[in-house]
Amino acid sequence: MRMPVIAGNWKLFKKTAEALQLVQELSSLVKDVEDIEIIVAPSFTVLGPVRSLLFDSPISVAGQDCFWEEEGPYTGEVSPNMLIDAGCSHVIIGHSERRQLFDETDEKVNKKIRAAIRAGLTAIFCIGETLQEREADQTFTVLNTQIKKGIENLSPDEMKHVILAYEPVWAIGTGKTATDEQAQESHAFIRRLIAELYSSSLADGIRILYGGSVKPDNIRSLMVQPDIDGALVGGASLTAESFASIIHFRK
Repeated sequence: MRMPVIAGNWKLFKKTAEALQLVQELSSLVKDVEDIEIIVAPSFTVLGPVRSLLFDSPISVAGQDCFWEEEGPYTGEVSPNMLIDAGCSHVIIGHSERRQLFDETDEKVNKKIRAAIRAGLTAIFCIGETLQEREADQTFTVLNTQIKKGIENLSPDEMKHVILAYEPVWAIGTGKTATDEQAQESHAFIRRLIAELYSSSLADGIRILYGGSVKPDNIRSLMVQPDIDGALVGGASLTAESFASIIHFRK
């Protein structure tokens, strides 16, 4: 049985006071949740304060990105070990905004994933097609390429430290959401591909999240799909009440 994961990507929002208020409110709202893994991904500057406040909480903390080197002359970058030092257990890698706005290639994503796992982090590996690619019936071709290149040279043991996040680019921040059937179809394809590349048992255990305008009013219908194991939430994770409603999707 795969434990669901609900992760909140705060992107470029929330300075220290706002971030601490959010996690304080969230902690109170989800204090009785035991059967769902909860993750928040604040900006780099507030990772330490957020983790300190969540010290006795089941909520985990993730970085929104990392570099592939441990240290060196890389101005502005943050290493996986620095994330661990700040209290992170997870890191988001390959988000479409990184790919589109910062020219992040599949090869760079692979280097980041490998570095994160080496350091002891769990990588939340993002994949997904653009609207143009979906309309050209290239969704599975895009996913196939992104996955194969992104996890290239990862061993089965290393793959146990990867959470996949399918985020159709056309649904991120647009208010549009893939239909339940579209999301399930893509998730099923991803799980079959992992089985082909590794094994059925590994594919059965790996968790695949859906992302793209996830809200309290659509999370339930997504979560009943057999291959959807949780959500990577953007805007709806920026208020404690809406994010907690998503976490309490079973109620």
